[in-house]
Amino acid sequence: MLRNMVHGLLAVILTTLVIAHPHPAASQMMRSCAGRSEIVNFLDSNFGEKLTAVGLINQNAILEVYAAESGTWTLVVTDVHGISCVLLSGDSWETMPALPGLAT
Repeated sequence: MLRNMVHGLLAVILTTLVIAHPHPAASQMMRSCAGRSEIVNFLDSNFGEKLTAVGLINQNAILEVYAAESGTWTLVVTDVHGISCVLLSGDSWETMPALPGLAT
């Protein structure tokens, strides 16, 4: 049951990202993109954010979540060419403990 809730939540989040994502020409002006190492170093040195979660979007990109103990978080997409783009950021991040019996 919890697994279905998590999958449902992820489906809602990804659907929202797809719907909210602007046209590619417009998005180049709105997104913050750079080489992955530059983004990772920036998040670490400015916010103390470390890689917290990662997931495969498709064969061309991965989704990364960076979070800090202070509660700030950043959602980053990295493509196969090593270009990372910051999609979202916020605060009040909380890491949930793994539940017994939940396969990860």
